[in-house]
Amino acid sequence: MAEDRPAALKRKARPAAPRPGSIPPTSASLTPKEAFCILRRHIFLIVCLTVLGFVAGGGGWKLLQKYFPRYTARTYIQVLPPVEKDPMTIGSVQLHKDILYGHRQSIANLIKQQRTLEELLDRDKVKETHWFVRRDRDRRKAVKYLKRYFGAHAHRDSEFVEISMTCGSATEAAEIVNEMHDLFLSRQGVTEKQEITERLQRLEEQRIRVQSELDAAEKGLDDVRVAYDLTDLDRPMGRYFQHPVEVKLNNLELQKDELDLVIRQLHADLANLEELATGPITEQIEVAIEKDPVMVDLAQQITFWETQLSGLLIKFGENHRDVRQARERLEETKKKRAERKDEIANQIRRANLENAKSNLIVLQERFEELEQLRQEAVAKKKQLDLARIQFDKGVKIRDERLEMLDTIKEQIEKLKTLHDDPETPKVLSVGKAPPPLEMVFSRQWWLWFPSGTLMGLLLGVGLAFLIELANDLVRTPSDVARYLHIPLLGVIPDAMEDRQVRRIELCHAVRLAPHSVISESYRQCRTNLMMSDDQESVKTLLVTSGKEGEGKTSVAVNLATTFATAEKKVLLIDANFRQPHLHALFPKLETKPSVKNFNFGLSSLLTRQCTNGKAIRSSGIEGLDVIDCGPLPANPADLLGSSRMEELLRNQSKKYDYIIIDGPPVLLFSDAKMLAGLVDATILVFNAMTTRRGAAQRAIRELREVNAILVGGVLFAARSIRGGYFQEQYKSYRRYQKKVQVAAGTV
Repeated sequence: MAEDRPAALKRKARPAAPRPGSIPPTSASLTPKEAFCILRRHIFLIVCLTVLGFVAGGGGWKLLQKYFPRYTARTYIQVLPPVEKDPMTIGSVQLHKDILYGHRQSIANLIKQQRTLEELLDRDKVKETHWFVRRDRDRRKAVKYLKRYFGAHAHRDSEFVEISMTCGSATEAAEIVNEMHDLFLSRQGVTEKQEITERLQRLEEQRIRVQSELDAAEKGLDDVRVAYDLTDLDRPMGRYFQHPVEVKLNNLELQKDELDLVIRQLHADLANLEELATGPITEQIEVAIEKDPVMVDLAQQITFWETQLSGLLIKFGENHRDVRQARERLEETKKKRAERKDEIANQIRRANLENAKSNLIVLQERFEELEQLRQEAVAKKKQLDLARIQFDKGVKIRDERLEMLDTIKEQIEKLKTLHDDPETPKVLSVGKAPPPLEMVFSRQWWLWFPSGTLMGLLLGVGLAFLIELANDLVRTPSDVARYLHIPLLGVIPDAMEDRQVRRIELCHAVRLAPHSVISESYRQCRTNLMMSDDQESVKTLLVTSGKEGEGKTSVAVNLATTFATAEKKVLLIDANFRQPHLHALFPKLETKPSVKNFNFGLSSLLTRQCTNGKAIRSSGIEGLDVIDCGPLPANPADLLGSSRMEELLRNQSKKYDYIIIDGPPVLLFSDAKMLAGLVDATILVFNAMTTRRGAAQRAIRELREVNAILVGGVLFAARSIRGGYFQEQYKSYRRYQKKVQVAAGTV
């Protein structure tokens, strides 16, 4: 049979474009309109749960008021800045806000620590409360409760710590808070004063020790004065006072420096004098020589002879005897003068050199004398410096002890003042906690009633969406578009929605109730199918579904009837061998049906047991013929996919305008897939009451795997859902149909 399979099975399916009247595919997301429709459909559930939530909120509030009351008592403790205020000064120290908040937080932590809570439980008033008795006087349970419901909260923007207690009695809540208030203030006061007392004791001991050290320092200063025999050591050193030893040493140093400078200068002069004694005559010596009387007389003689020589030269000439005599006397006088000059110069230089040497000896002796005196002054100065060092050390120690002693005395006075200051504990009371007049926030009616109502509303809305999302039936055209992504040819309402078809067979709704909503829906399906493609190319149609009982036979019969009423010649074939229906829907006209004639059908025709004339019979409707399924063959799938079936369809398509095949379910048998490869188009029927999305998607996928031309689907037995458009559409159609009937005079 595999060789007899027609080539039509191997053809590729044409792409299914959107058809007229079909709903285009949409995204899987929920639109606001669809969400609103869901709320409308389940409005009764939402209202009921909202009312139930309102009642539950009120009931919960009454139960809590009666059996679990809660009161919160509060009081405050003023927390001062964490600095030790100087009682001797006016004003306060400004600290950063975060530092102050941290201090208040530490106070709050001290109040809530376990040791403080246990001390609170030891108070007599707390032990007598009904709150403590209800816990069987168990400290562990009581501490656990206090850690949860007893609060100490530090305010960030104010200098207060809030103490609160929540329990079932307003009076006991106030008593417990006040007991903690008194306990903490008293403990803080005792602790602070005890610390101040201990500090006073330590300062007094320190004062006695410093006083003894001061007395020892004074005695050490007296010992230094006696040891060095100095009485002016305590006089201040400065610009206007110097010790005589220092003055004497300074003078000796000055004299020594001056004398050393003179000696050095004299040594330099001696070197110069020695050099001048053998060198040329200086200007100073020249001046001294010119003042000598002999040199003056010789100078006058030279001037005289020079004058005589000049006169004789003019009178007698160069070689005259008198001229020569005058020149000789002039030269002799000059020679005497030069000899006298050398003699005087040597005498002066020798005398200067001898005087300088004598002065040098005297100055050196004086320098040695000054050096000896300076050494003696230096020794005294060293002794004075040593005495001063020891004295200064003693004075420094004495001054330090005096300053320390004054500081200690000042601190002692401050601590005594702080000990009696009421602000010393750094925490002050601002009043006791009064019994609260109202319950806590969680016990207020205006919280429970709206909360219960809101919770009921949210639960109703959530349950409504959960019901919708949990329902995976293909119920609406939007489900077809969103999940199946195939064109929708028509929507057939459920029989319960149309009163005109309630007592008739649904397969004959178009014939027996032509003015019903269901009949009009089939006609719309026919119109969409005729407009879905070229009318001449679509001759053979296969109507199938995913599973049995989804309404494919009703769709096939009514669709064939609509074509027949449109003056088309239609052949309706029952190809569902395992569960045929057409022989019962269109019984033969004989009063006593012949079993033998009934056996002739599609299977007989395909196995060549009969001719076309015996298999094809009239349905009783003009233009509509029927081929029953015939006996169940051994191999239905192979028989339906054979070349004989293809030949049958090809031959009958020449005689009929449309051939509609009522096929078997796709997911149950492979017969439908064999037929889908032979026909021009396939229509898939979905039952809004039974078809699951997964089954519909699987049916579409299997048809596409065999390259079937799936022109669209038909949604069968669709019910009007609250919030949907079916209900309004049905009402509009009935009103319109009623007007037409009134106008025609049929009503």
